[in-house]
Order: sequence, then structure tokens, then C-alpha cells
Amino acid sequence: MGIFGRKSTDAAESPASAATPVTPELAALTGEYTIDPAHSTIGFVARHAMVTNVKGSFKDFEGSLHLDGGDPAKSTASLDIKMDSIDTGSADRDGHLKSADFFKIDEFPTMTFRSTRAEALGGDDYRITGDLEVLGTTKEISIDLEFNGAAKDPFGNERVGFEGKAEILRSEWGITWNAALETGGVLVSDKIKLNFDISAIRNA
Repeated sequence: MGIFGRKSTDAAESPASAATPVTPELAALTGEYTIDPAHSTIGFVARHAMVTNVKGSFKDFEGSLHLDGGDPAKSTASLDIKMDSIDTGSADRDGHLKSADFFKIDEFPTMTFRSTRAEALGGDDYRITGDLEVLGTTKEISIDLEFNGAAKDPFGNERVGFEGKAEILRSEWGITWNAALETGGVLVSDKIKLNFDISAIRNA
């Protein structure tokens, strides 16, 4: 069942909408949702010393989704991430990442994402595009998503779930610190892989 790629029933005269009619199940997902940070993960992976991957995540964030099953173009997503919550499993490394060499959290405490458009890639695969602001610089990124479905949990919460991934170059946001290796290459990769595992609860 798709969420971003269906056409509105108001456009029934369109051949595309006739091929992908809005189902009752899809239309029922329309609404406002709040991301549940206790059951969601926003993570990243960086190459270290050219030989291994270091994984980390942000522990403090909030976000919202507007899903529109009748007119998916109106669906939106937003995220606000507290940079002080970065966690790579090493206090020393986390401290370096929070410093002026990387995220300058005293000056830029929050990273934000605001979606601008969404599109269907086929099946349950989608792509959401938006503006990512880091260190006061805003650049467009695209996140490939898989819609994992919808369910009601034992506490009566109506949930939807998505998994997402993206790749960015940190240098595009002005994060350029590095150190050269004697054997060639650099200590920290410019390319960063972003991973999202999102559970969102429908607002009452």
C-alpha cells in the first residue's frame, strides 16, 4: 500500500488516477502524525581512516508528518534534531564532533529538515526531497523511503512506519575538518550515509 504516489479521486478523469485509484485503506491514513522518538532512530555512518565505518545517531529530536492519502503532493515532513545529543559510543569522539571542528553546537544547536516534495518510485518505495539546514547552511537533499505499513499498537495509538536512507557530502555544509594519513587518504570521509527508521503516531 503506497502513501506518496497515489492520485486524488478528484482527478478521476486523468488516466493516471484511473490506474492508481485511492483505496479506503490509503485514504484512512490521511492526517497529522508526530514522530515517536522512543521508537525511531536517526543515524549516520562515516568512513574512518579509510578502512572501517563509524556509526552514530542523534538521541534527541522531534518531528511531524502530514500524510494526505487523497492528494499525496500535500504530504509533508519536518525534523528538528538537537546536535548535543550526538552519540557514537565514544565520549571523546562525541566531544570532538560537538566542537568548532565539526558541528559548533554552541552556535548551531539544532539541525533541521523541511520537506518540499515527494514522489513514488514504485511499490512501497518513495523519495522525499527537502531542505537540510546544518551550521546555518541550507542544501537540498533527497531521502529514499520504504513505507513499512500502518498498525494500531496495544495502547490504541495509530502508527505508520518508514525506513529511509540518503547520502550527503559534509563539505557542502562547511564541515571540512580532516587529517591526512601517512598511507594516503584522510581520517574522516566526506561522504556521510544517513539512516532513518521512523515510527509516527497519529495525533488525536
